[in-house]
Amino acid sequence: MSDRRPPVIALMGPTASGKTAAALELAERHGGEVVSVDSALVYRRLDIGSAKPDAGERARAPHHMLDLREPWQPYSAAEFARDARAAIDAILARGRLPVLAGGTGLYFRALLQGLAPMPASDPAIRQAIAADAAERGWAALHRELATVDPAAAARIHPTDPQRISRALEVHRCSGKPISHWQREGRGRVRLPFRVLKLVLSPLQRAVLHARILERFDAMLQAGFVDEVRRLRALPELAGHPAPLELPALRAVGYRQAWEHLDGVTDATQFRDRAVFATRQLAKRQMTWLRGELDALWFDPTRGHAELLAAVGRFLPARAAVV
Repeated sequence: MSDRRPPVIALMGPTASGKTAAALELAERHGGEVVSVDSALVYRRLDIGSAKPDAGERARAPHHMLDLREPWQPYSAAEFARDARAAIDAILARGRLPVLAGGTGLYFRALLQGLAPMPASDPAIRQAIAADAAERGWAALHRELATVDPAAAARIHPTDPQRISRALEVHRCSGKPISHWQREGRGRVRLPFRVLKLVLSPLQRAVLHARILERFDAMLQAGFVDEVRRLRALPELAGHPAPLELPALRAVGYRQAWEHLDGVTDATQFRDRAVFATRQLAKRQMTWLRGELDALWFDPTRGHAELLAAVGRFLPARAAVV
């Protein structure tokens, strides 16, 4: 029996791989609307440094999941999954094609696979972990995580305080590693739509690195540092006891710009650190993407025609928009 569920495109890839342009083209060709799957784009005021689609790009196709929270407000993967699912359902109800586009693996997993049941957050334990990190450093806490949950430590970077904290919190409050809870939750979701997963990634690492550098320099020219100055002037951030611990300001580039404006680095050091952090992000994204075994991979510099053909085969009954 043929699968009669409505189609959804999931366009994945590391940062600076060209996902925005590809998503717009697919939306225009196939009567689609773009659903952002990016943890930085949900925040208002983070525009230049997050490479958020501009007014011209948004005019070409409707966009969803942008500008949902202020930078000081929390937004969880579970909230994203709920809100993105509502956006997808509304797009399908209009007879249009949802084009999911982004590089946040946790958001994609939450939406397409569901989240594992987890112990509730415990503020006291989280505060104790933060105090421990202030005294010993996050690298020491990552080593602690490796002793109680090697599987989680292998996935979590030693410089990712949010995920280290959550993994230790889950273990301390439940006595079980977070990887146990994640395994327990696998295979929970049967989506009411069928998904074509596409990965956009240059075959050569040097090509991606060059794209990252070019894009970051364009951000600088567009006024990225001034954007961060405006963020720093907001009362909610200026008065925050630890602004760089906020998820929004942990977005790649923003932390480095904030520290630069604090006088920690000069302009050259800031640029080098931000580019290096972006490359590290791309490396982590590639590790996640290699686990998406049902995805089709395309090089953005030479696989354009093949990508369009794959989408055409997935949408045999949907004529391209001329």
